[in-house]
Amino acid sequence: MTSQAPQPSPMLFFDTVNSFHRSEALKAAIELDLFTSVASTNGTASEIAARSQASERGVRILCDYLTMIGFLGKQGNTYSLTQDTAAFLDRRSPAYLGSVTDFLLSDQLRAGFRSLTEAVRKGGTAISEEGSLEPDHPMWQTFARAMAPMMYPVSQAIAQIVDPQANGKLKVLDIASSHGLFGLAFATRNPNAEIYAVDWANVLEVGKENAARMGAADRYHTIPGSAFDVDFGTNYDVVLLTNFLHHFDKPTNESLMKKVHAALKDGGCAATLEFVPNEDRISPEGVAGFPLIMLASTPSGDAYTFAEFDRMFKNAGFAKNEIHALEPAFQQLIVSRK
Repeated sequence: MTSQAPQPSPMLFFDTVNSFHRSEALKAAIELDLFTSVASTNGTASEIAARSQASERGVRILCDYLTMIGFLGKQGNTYSLTQDTAAFLDRRSPAYLGSVTDFLLSDQLRAGFRSLTEAVRKGGTAISEEGSLEPDHPMWQTFARAMAPMMYPVSQAIAQIVDPQANGKLKVLDIASSHGLFGLAFATRNPNAEIYAVDWANVLEVGKENAARMGAADRYHTIPGSAFDVDFGTNYDVVLLTNFLHHFDKPTNESLMKKVHAALKDGGCAATLEFVPNEDRISPEGVAGFPLIMLASTPSGDAYTFAEFDRMFKNAGFAKNEIHALEPAFQQLIVSRK
């Protein structure tokens, strides 16, 4: 008896074509603060609807869909949060990530994907000549405000790896500083750390707000402008390059890393946070898909393997590069010694 070959199925096609339903349902739930409402009531559709100022029918249908895709549990007519949803989508949780959608689902980022066919033909973003890398692009201020909660634990982990004792004098250059949390992680752990943040002037305002809120305003200095153009100064113990190099091609990154190398004191290090795919470039899941974002939104950005980073950094003068996992974050940390 011969076994029959599995029949072809169109489910992957339909699941993919309809995948925007998931992101729009999640966005609606966050805008309605629905997950906090589920946690704050007995979990019936009528109670959730009253707290969310929405219709009972609308809430029932949305909650059933969110249950189907894994964000909620349901027993009888009562909804509840899953463990992950309680940690990351209840507004009262210190790990709340709802604000991240302000950037990841922003019109600016999605515009690149609406022009993806042309980007594939061109080999880079079809939004404009520079895409998201235009000087003073407003999306980066949105990014700074939206992504800070997600980056806080990662920033603390990096500071622990790079400056474990947290008690000596430390001069830190934070390139593309955004919300400032990566540099401020060093400042809040080490009272002797001075932070110099480089970014567009409008984005630096967010970093200054966070520095004031975290009690480090007097040790937080700003350098407005492009990292490729401004004078960094010299004698840094640490240079941070967090979620930055993936926006550019290899020659551009090597040129910048030579400038970073010159700004470091002997024995100093560069700390690079990046999405680092495996050599096959199709794993791990969540990282291997990142180059598509760069294709849609930048002229020549990409995700690079560790071997590619190692070559770039050694060509720029760094003697040794070590990679560190930052679980559960998708990114990895590369520490490069001068």
